[in-house]
Amino acid sequence: MPGRCKDGVVTHASGPAPQRTSPLTQSILAPNPGPMSLDGTNSYLVRRPGSPDVVVVDPGPSDEGHLQALAGQGRVVLILVTHRHADHTEGSRRLQELTGAPVRAALPAHCHGGPPLRDNEVILAAGVDITVLATPGHTSDSVCFHLPADQAGTGSVLTGDTILGRGTTMLDFPDGTLGDYLASLDRLAELGPATVLPAHGPVLPSMAAAAAAYREHRQGRLVQVRAALQRLGQDATAGAVADAVYADVDRSVRRAAELSVAAQLHYLREGGGGQ
Repeated sequence: MPGRCKDGVVTHASGPAPQRTSPLTQSILAPNPGPMSLDGTNSYLVRRPGSPDVVVVDPGPSDEGHLQALAGQGRVVLILVTHRHADHTEGSRRLQELTGAPVRAALPAHCHGGPPLRDNEVILAAGVDITVLATPGHTSDSVCFHLPADQAGTGSVLTGDTILGRGTTMLDFPDGTLGDYLASLDRLAELGPATVLPAHGPVLPSMAAAAAAYREHRQGRLVQVRAALQRLGQDATAGAVADAVYADVDRSVRRAAELSVAAQLHYLREGGGGQ
């Protein structure tokens, strides 16, 4: 276990070594694997090479060893959160205690010592320009962080759960909606070949390609939902439609599938998808 001074300041840290994910970022995988979190939460370290300062994105769960490892990677000057789910936010207050760095998120409830994030805000920290992009859909407060100077100017984007490294994300309806999510995918697609740095799963090489694949997947699901409604009736419940559309999903992710179906039904019944 890392040593600490009496005031809680970290003096050294042990734990997993950070993995290089792009010229301006590294990640440390949190020990919280599961059906929804895949291998665990990727907590990112953002800084200009050689900078003594570091920004932590998505501290992850309240795991002391993981948080000590993050705190020991340099002088943490800022903690950013992509959205409200506990596998991203739970450790943020403890990391603030360890480092003194403010925590900023879109929702005031998840800010500690710093103001809420604003869409299109540009943050300069640890020698890096970080642009905040509001990308609701997975949740209403989801944001991504664009690093335009990363990858020799191609850029990178820390996407939280908006785009994952493998599989597709759930829509946490009614907080997250499909209309918002599709608009967010379109916004991200405009970043072209930027590298995708997801909070779960491996790095992806192209934002445009990832966003297009996600949009195609959602449109395909809408076709399946429409077909299910034709068989079951237009007033069919989300549970009944999920039984038809997601019949092969593991029970461990059944609730997520049903929430996504509820978002799809809301979208169609509100006139989305050309209805």
